[in-house]
Amino acid sequence: MEKKYVMLQTEIPGPESKKMLERRNQYVIKGISNNCHSFVKKAKGSLVEDVDGNIYIDFAGAIGTVNVGHSHPRVVRALQEQASQFIHTGFNVMMYESYIDLAERLCMLAPGDFPKQVALFNSGAEAVENAVKIARKYTKRQGIISFTRGFHGRTLMTMTMTSKVKPYKFGFGPFAPEVYKAPYPYVYRRPEGMSEQQYSKMIIEQFEQFLLAEVAPETIAAVVMEPVQGEGGFIVPDTAFVHRVREICTQYGILFIADEIQTGFARTGKYFAIDHFGVVPDLITISKSMGAGVPISGVIGRAEIMTAPEVGEIGGTYSGSPLGCRAALTVLDIIETENLNERAGKIGARVIEKMQLLAGRFDSIGDVRGLGAMCAMEIVKDRQLKTPDKEAVGKIVKAAGERGLLLLSAGLYSNVIRLLMPLTITDDQLEEGLQILEEAMEAVYLNDSAMSVGGK
Repeated sequence: MEKKYVMLQTEIPGPESKKMLERRNQYVIKGISNNCHSFVKKAKGSLVEDVDGNIYIDFAGAIGTVNVGHSHPRVVRALQEQASQFIHTGFNVMMYESYIDLAERLCMLAPGDFPKQVALFNSGAEAVENAVKIARKYTKRQGIISFTRGFHGRTLMTMTMTSKVKPYKFGFGPFAPEVYKAPYPYVYRRPEGMSEQQYSKMIIEQFEQFLLAEVAPETIAAVVMEPVQGEGGFIVPDTAFVHRVREICTQYGILFIADEIQTGFARTGKYFAIDHFGVVPDLITISKSMGAGVPISGVIGRAEIMTAPEVGEIGGTYSGSPLGCRAALTVLDIIETENLNERAGKIGARVIEKMQLLAGRFDSIGDVRGLGAMCAMEIVKDRQLKTPDKEAVGKIVKAAGERGLLLLSAGLYSNVIRLLMPLTITDDQLEEGLQILEEAMEAVYLNDSAMSVGGK
């Protein structure tokens, strides 16, 4: 396939990026990881140009932050207009209408036929942190339940709630108290010979037993669940499990918090992924694509819960900044006028179709899964044993980058390739990116003499 969008002028990284990389290594800590060793010059839509003039197709989307694409012209205009009026006053010092406008629209979009209120913050982790604070204040309980493989952030509380030890938690303890990890369904890795229905029943029973063996439900303030686990490997739970967790929360007065930071704003084909499951959460945490790259986050929730904190107990210097609010309002306009929820479904269908075709060529693809345009494939050494192959994923991501495609890995075993392309990507750009993904896999498995045809 002839490349129409990817243009490589130099090796990756190029000479200018290498110069900057030397400075980066001198002045920036190694603890901050870099998926790509090139430096961006400009980005538009689904294309990114580096300082050496190389143009990439973006299937990473700034870790799911630019569902409406890079530098969408309507977002750029909104930011320019806002910056010309005022950049920041601090909402707790002098308020501005865009905060109220955004809160109102979010309340209207969020599921649930009851009064809602919103609090705005800066990052996803900060949203989760404040959702926990609100839940504890309202319930007068301390316990928080999150799930195995879940990811909620890097602050003390959210790092504690996150499941993966390395690289997120190792050596950073002690952790916040009263946080518990419950089992979360992972259909691909269910016991051999067990049907999906039997497995779902088993996981539900394990969750019920968890509330007997590990912690009393009467002490739990909230259960925090990603409707689709993001960093955990794009793992989609079955509807019965989500419904049962909601039922248990209602039974014991536990708040159900949907962490929609990566799943929200049309990624799965709906404004909120929880809508796929027919469940209404008490609180929803949002961020990432909410601001099209401008830092902003929030908590949406039942008004009776959100009013629990007293004046001054919630907030922050930059929380719900004017720039972030204007960007988020524009994002909502773009999702609606450009039909991005519908577009996500079409993108996801094509990506899954392509991944399934690849699975017919490469025995290394153990599973293909996704919801809407939140799609992934799990790479293994052996389909029967399902042995995770982290090393191969690293090679595929690197080979893709060298060919002009930005990719991300995920999963507890770091053996999942996840796709988070902007939902504004054109059909031609999508096809070219998928072709490069296939070429990267060919390079890895042909060069390693490890490719086989047909499934085992």
